[in-house]
Amino acid sequence: MTAHAETRQDAESSYAWTRLFVSLLLMTIGGSGMYSVTVVLPRIQADFGVARADASLPYTLTMLGFGLGGILMGRLSDRFGVMVPVMLGSVGLGLGFIAAGSAGSLWQFSLAQGVLMGLLGTSATFAPLVADTSQWFTRRRGMAVAICMSGNYLAGALWPPIMQHFIDSAGWRPTYIGMGVFCLLSMLPLALVLRQRAPILAKPAASDVAPVAALVKTAPAVVSGRAAERPLGMSPAALQILLCIAGVACCTAMSMPQVHIVAYCGDLGFGAARGAEMLALMLGLGVVSRLASGWISDRIGGLRTLLLGSLLQGVALLLFLPFNGLVSLYVVSGMFGLFQGGIVPSYALIVREYFTPREAGARVGTVLMATLFGMALGGWMSGAIFDLTGSYRAAFVNGIAWNLLNVGIVAFLIYRSRGSRGLGRPAVA
Repeated sequence: MTAHAETRQDAESSYAWTRLFVSLLLMTIGGSGMYSVTVVLPRIQADFGVARADASLPYTLTMLGFGLGGILMGRLSDRFGVMVPVMLGSVGLGLGFIAAGSAGSLWQFSLAQGVLMGLLGTSATFAPLVADTSQWFTRRRGMAVAICMSGNYLAGALWPPIMQHFIDSAGWRPTYIGMGVFCLLSMLPLALVLRQRAPILAKPAASDVAPVAALVKTAPAVVSGRAAERPLGMSPAALQILLCIAGVACCTAMSMPQVHIVAYCGDLGFGAARGAEMLALMLGLGVVSRLASGWISDRIGGLRTLLLGSLLQGVALLLFLPFNGLVSLYVVSGMFGLFQGGIVPSYALIVREYFTPREAGARVGTVLMATLFGMALGGWMSGAIFDLTGSYRAAFVNGIAWNLLNVGIVAFLIYRSRGSRGLGRPAVA
């Protein structure tokens, strides 16, 4: 058996599922860099003697670095394989934790968070792993991507209580340094499992023509491993821009409950602890939502799954307006988690359906960067609207408006898909 044949048969094999499990672990560990700064924020404010706004700067820089780093790491993954950016990210995240834990000033802490942990660290364990996972699966691609991206929510559920325990018992600096050592020791060996390149990048053999042609139903613009020149009847750049705008819009809406539910509960007199429980409920049910959306997307495609999730997210946002009792907020928060968890994974599936696999890392990274910018924009915008109005009601309405923009774009793309079937499809040699 040739090396080429061995590589081809690894798609959806036991090795592919092993890679998926390792990717899930890497994303869960790598996500610690994003959630750690929210846990340590009060200690940073007290230790460096700064205002709350200044103490929030490291989180902003981490998210910006996370988004921009996704493109950089995606390009490295396209060129050298996913193992290279993941190993680079493992070192960046580990050194970032250690540098932040040793920082003598807020600007040093902020640089460690934004550059080492955001730009070079966490970003390597998000978009590149999602793009790589999408190339190891065909029939179960939606479910595989959903499982992989669940690591981001698992990190949010796992690391804050663990880090809070060690911060209370040992202090935030030893906790950060200990996390850095843990990341280096755990992530580098896991990255070695990903050294084999994705089989879908290989040139298809003559015997593979029929199976590849059968993928047309689930991948309308990619048939033989090359991208259609005009996906959905438009240029690749135009489709990429629309997906990025949609990503910003949906996550600007999504960020309103996720970022401000704790403060919202405090304003209503329920206390921050109740808000934290609602946030945990959102993230926990978000994992369920991502798995369910993966199953759904394998049957109806990424675009229709995205439209379904966006419509349901809009319904949940609307329910926050009339219901503000404690029990009803728990229910609506749970519904919101169930409805929105599958939205972001749909973008990765859409990219894989309409663009060439050789550009998957960079294009997935770009679209996911847009969703992260949407989270950052929505979190800030909701706070600004609250400062102007003294209430979160207008902020929820603002989120609903952004959600409608996302629904409109996705509906337009679905309309284009119906009118452009067969356009730009490369012939199977």
